[in-house]
Amino acid sequence: MIRLQNLSKAYVVNGKRKVVADDITAVFPGRVSVGLLGRNGAGKSSLLRMIAGTMDPTSGRVTSDGTISWPVGFAGSFHNDLTGAQNTRFVARIYGVEVAYLLDYVRDFADLGGHFDLPFRTYSSGMRSRLAFGVSMGVGFDTYLVDEVTSVGDAAFKRKSEAVFQERMKTSGAIVVTHSMRMIRRLCSVGAVLENGHLTLYDDIEEAVAVHERNMSEPAPQAAS
Repeated sequence: MIRLQNLSKAYVVNGKRKVVADDITAVFPGRVSVGLLGRNGAGKSSLLRMIAGTMDPTSGRVTSDGTISWPVGFAGSFHNDLTGAQNTRFVARIYGVEVAYLLDYVRDFADLGGHFDLPFRTYSSGMRSRLAFGVSMGVGFDTYLVDEVTSVGDAAFKRKSEAVFQERMKTSGAIVVTHSMRMIRRLCSVGAVLENGHLTLYDDIEEAVAVHERNMSEPAPQAAS
């Protein structure tokens, strides 16, 4: 379970204050896959980063009774001068995962070939995402945060990514951000809609999708300032 308590976040963009979280109080249930929906720029990725602990809220807090992943597929924490294998070893030691296991898992899953032993700075964006997704799925969490990761790679890699994700969901929960409503319906049973800084949870993913699509058919409301 993840609890947001009076969570607020605001940015100043071009001299204007933009609120992406406006005193949100909500509970994401455990061992459930939640589809997080909202307009472009609504603050979905910011919300994921605050839940992950990689971004501080303006006020309020996030609490959990379990472990939470970093945003799956996020490669920003990898060291550019270390190889993929060295970065994987580093993550394994931080999270207490057997190094040999994680190395074998990521090497097989990411399918980077010889690039796995080359510096991360030499990787293409797709290779970075494949490595990051492999490392993320190789570490066990109670809740996985997923931000558009299934859009990475070719069709075969997408199928493999989804299959691994579905396997993890047998014992874990997730908060999933994607623009694909077909994928949201396939991966998620519960929905949450972020609109104008306010978050509403729905027990039925179809209801959440309907609300989101109705929002998208209307002009964006004026954000609070």
